[in-house]
Amino acid sequence: MDALYLLVPLSIVIVFAAIWVFFRMSDSGQFDDMVGPALRVLQDDDKGEG
Repeated sequence: MDALYLLVPLSIVIVFAAIWVFFRMSDSGQFDDMVGPALRVLQDDDKGEG
């Protein structure tokens, strides 16, 4: 039972830290172009050698 006095506030702090990190990344533009980098990995650049 004593562990709850530590774990409940600790979990609340972790949730607020995760929300703060998410909004900080969102404001800095990390999620602006979600399609472009994913498609660039799949593009074939070896068209001239075949």
